[in-house]
Amino acid sequence: MKHLTSLLALWACLSAAAIAQPVRAPLPAASSAAQATAGPQQFQLSNGMQLIVQPDRRAPTAVHMVWVRTGAMDEVDGTSGVAHVLEHMMFKGTAAVPPGDFSRRVAALGGSENAFTSQDYTGFFQQIPAGRLEDVMRLESDRFANNQWPDAEFKKEIEVVKEERRMRTEDQPRALLWEQLNAAAFVASPYRRPIVGWMSDLDAMVPDDVRQFHRQWYVPGNAVVVVAGDVDVQQVRALAEKYYGGIPARAVPARKPRTEPAQRGLRRIEVKAPAEQAYVALAFRAPRLASVDAASDEDRDALALVVLSAVLSGYDGARLERALTQGPQRVADSADSSASVMGRGPGQFVLTAVPAQGKTPRQVEDALRAELARIAREGVNGAELERVKTQWIAAKVYERDSLFRQAMLLAQHWVQGWPLDAEERLLAQLRAVTPQQVQAVAQRWFGDDQLTVATLLPQPLPPGAQRPAAAQGAAPHRH
Repeated sequence: MKHLTSLLALWACLSAAAIAQPVRAPLPAASSAAQATAGPQQFQLSNGMQLIVQPDRRAPTAVHMVWVRTGAMDEVDGTSGVAHVLEHMMFKGTAAVPPGDFSRRVAALGGSENAFTSQDYTGFFQQIPAGRLEDVMRLESDRFANNQWPDAEFKKEIEVVKEERRMRTEDQPRALLWEQLNAAAFVASPYRRPIVGWMSDLDAMVPDDVRQFHRQWYVPGNAVVVVAGDVDVQQVRALAEKYYGGIPARAVPARKPRTEPAQRGLRRIEVKAPAEQAYVALAFRAPRLASVDAASDEDRDALALVVLSAVLSGYDGARLERALTQGPQRVADSADSSASVMGRGPGQFVLTAVPAQGKTPRQVEDALRAELARIAREGVNGAELERVKTQWIAAKVYERDSLFRQAMLLAQHWVQGWPLDAEERLLAQLRAVTPQQVQAVAQRWFGDDQLTVATLLPQPLPPGAQRPAAAQGAAPHRH
């Protein structure tokens, strides 16, 4: 299937780096899986740090993660990108581990590791043989509490981050468009700033900016340890208390609300960049999902928008594909949708498309909006909803086959302040969405006063220059 919409994929947190995908173990028989996998358990360590353990005995491996509930949205103007720079600097040493040794030591244990930054959180992970869990806990807890490095390491690494920005944003036309779109769509929300940071802020950043961000946000009460794999829960709890529980507790800084003001009219931007094809993105303001129990009208609308997005582009031959890319009225080479409603900041519902040869961006924009208007006018049928709901159920089974994805979901739900069974509750709420609810949100959320339109205007390359490769997603960090 073209778009198997998993619960993990429903998360719309933009990240500075894609995460290297783990090698999957073979899917066991359902009866074996049920016997080998128990439910997750959550504990609070003596210093306020959280611990979540998901036993899974199907293979002698484990995933160990530390997530901090801080990301680009916790930055302030003038230091954009500092959360992501700190992620890089976390690999640059402590008093006990010289710069560069962290990754070498994990590799020597037979493991792999990486890290990632988003608007909402920063995460660090290792995949290791289950018997080496204590070793990576010792390493990770040390750098969480004792990250330190000379200024010379920062001066080298900030140049790496600048080059990352050039390669992933400035040399990628669609990435440039998304950066400009967010800057136009959001006014007060910190989501308006790029995760990698503005280049001028990176140029002006100094080592103490990074150290201060670490002191401010990397505190036990703002972090969680997640362990999934062939482990004993009580043993993991004892190890976590041993290595993490002794980190001194400090207050989590108060967060200002920074509420996005009401939009008062359609916003439109154009981005000129060397590219082969135009690109159109329609970003509508959308409600944020605050509760997995759909406790408010906005929660229910957010869930219905997730279902609507799946109806539009959640499988081969879905509505956008049929209407825009097939038949004699074809206007686009591709079309897609997403409902970004799960995060700490405001939500968005986004439609994108690449105009077909001979078609204009405005024709594509009109076609995308026509599909929304058709659903608002005519609704959707029950068969469409059952198809996407069946896919979600299947995706849930496949996700249980991956320790990495199990740990990711548990950590993401913790970031939101949701319970351990959030996955099951979300699935139940999504399955309960009716055709009437989908039609109602199509009528309610797609007006001009909620819309920002961004259009990529292709420009010719200078003579002799190579056209940049299409950005299909950022490469993983390698430290």
